[in-house]
Amino acid sequence: MTGSKMLKVVGILMIVFGSIALIVSLVTMAGISVLGALGASTGLLWVSGILSLVGSVAEFVAGILGVVNWNKPDKAGVCIAFGVIIAALTVVSFIFSMIAYPESFGFTTIISLFSGLVLPVLYLIGANNNKKQA
Repeated sequence: MTGSKMLKVVGILMIVFGSIALIVSLVTMAGISVLGALGASTGLLWVSGILSLVGSVAEFVAGILGVVNWNKPDKAGVCIAFGVIIAALTVVSFIFSMIAYPESFGFTTIISLFSGLVLPVLYLIGANNNKKQA
C-alpha cells in the first residue's frame, strides 16, 4: 500500500475511533462532574478526563487531515506532526496512569499501550511515505 493510500485508510479509522473516543470522553467528563457534586475527590479524574478529551480531539482532527491530504505530499509535515502528538499523548496518558494507579501496572497495561500506538504509528508511516512521494 502506498503512503498516500495508507494515510487515507488510517485517517478514516482515526476519524471513526476518534469520534467514538470523543463521545466516551464527554460522557466521562459528565460522570466526573456527578462524582464531584456528590463530594468525591476528583482532581486526578479531571486531569485524566481532560487528557482523554484532548487526545480524542487530536485523533479526530488528525484523521480528517489524513483523509483531506492523502494525495498532497506537501501537506505530509502537518500529518507527521499530528501523528507525533497523538503518539506522545498516548505515552503521556500511559505514564500518568502508572503514576496515579501503580497497582494497575501489568501485562494488560503494556498491551494497552502498544494497542494505543498502532494507529498513530501506521499514520506516521503513511504520512512519511506520502512525504517521500513529493
